[in-house]
Amino acid sequence: MKQKKDYIPVIGLEIHVELKTNSKMFCSCSADHFRVKPNTHTCPVCLGLPGSLPVPNRKAIKWCQKIGLALGGRLKKFSKFDRKNYFYPDLPKGYQISQYDQPLSVKGEVKLTSGKRIGITRVHMEEDTGKLIHKKLKSQSVSLIDFNRSGVPLVEIVSEPDISSAEEADEFLKIVQQIIRYLQKISDCDMEKGSMRLEVNLSLAQSEGDLPDYKVEVKNINSFRFVRKAIEHESERQASLLNQGITPTQETRGYDEKSGRTKSQRSKEQVDDYRYFPEPDIPPMKFSQKEIDQLKVNLPELPRQKRERFEKVYQLTTDLARILTKTRELAEYFERAAIEAKKNQVAHLEIAKEIVNRKINPNLITANQLVLRIKRKSSGLIKAKKTLASLAKNAIKTSPSVARDYRAGKTQALDRLIGEVMKLSKGKASPQTTRQILVELLQGKV
Repeated sequence: MKQKKDYIPVIGLEIHVELKTNSKMFCSCSADHFRVKPNTHTCPVCLGLPGSLPVPNRKAIKWCQKIGLALGGRLKKFSKFDRKNYFYPDLPKGYQISQYDQPLSVKGEVKLTSGKRIGITRVHMEEDTGKLIHKKLKSQSVSLIDFNRSGVPLVEIVSEPDISSAEEADEFLKIVQQIIRYLQKISDCDMEKGSMRLEVNLSLAQSEGDLPDYKVEVKNINSFRFVRKAIEHESERQASLLNQGITPTQETRGYDEKSGRTKSQRSKEQVDDYRYFPEPDIPPMKFSQKEIDQLKVNLPELPRQKRERFEKVYQLTTDLARILTKTRELAEYFERAAIEAKKNQVAHLEIAKEIVNRKINPNLITANQLVLRIKRKSSGLIKAKKTLASLAKNAIKTSPSVARDYRAGKTQALDRLIGEVMKLSKGKASPQTTRQILVELLQGKV
């Protein structure tokens, strides 16, 4: 009997991201639906009333294209909207305006820290559905519908089935969220508010490169932690079935947060079930190369690019650079502080460490105030090179394995040697001068 460890998860992810436009995707109703009185931001268009006509939100389309570019995708010069037909209470028209064979962006990718690349099949534009609210009313269980969310601009990001573990899925999702947040004001990707929602497509293969002939979709996941748990549980469930010689049913399942298990909801639809056809009320979209090039030019520096630049320009360790670029706001704060540091002859590394180690809140202390505080603290430091050289030699002598690690290319070992010098000097050694002397000693320059 085949054991679970012999199976390889084949995982694809679907990420739905609500855009922060002022109005909805196809009408002028407010797109703000979080903690708003139910059914107050609606009109004949988003309620799907007869005779109403959709008018696309140009800004939402542009923002969807920016997301596609930021995820390494290729923008298409021709795109169109389609009707995706299915019946559900939260879909007032009986169909959703989405995109099928001509999405706005195709063939992107995200690179994990391991170097593995996860392909992105497509990034397309659609409208969100209403929201079902299950509650007790006069002692009876009822389902109510709030249509405030109906018609809100929604971007769907579909990955290739390149993900092989819960850990890879978790990292991929966090990278995508970080990239979109770097595109300021487009979306906050807040899962508590429902502006980022996740779906997992999972099956188990018997060998590397196999694509199983079934797929299970898991919906209703609203946190990265629950994605990991859903993948782990679903992998165990499917492995148990396969070990019995049973092929898992191709279906849609929901994730239950309380039990940590997935539950069957309905059989999984095929593409033909949705009866896609071009949206007759919206003309196809055509984009010139000039328009596409302009979008590329206006993209901000993205997290990986910024992290690599911080390592190179400011001589930061990978870990420091990763923390400082976690949000665009923190990265920009560090760079403002770096400018002030140069004026005041304070090392960039000291600025970085102060921000990270003390968890500095940029809203509570200005970059200039931070630098001046560090400068005052450093006024009593030992800066004499002769004294520091003696301490550095002692640190290298007492920690030979750390010195070997540095010479072998593990540059982060230098921080441990600096720490040793700090201990020997009772915290009074100048970190900047100490670093310089240690590098010279380890590289045999003195």
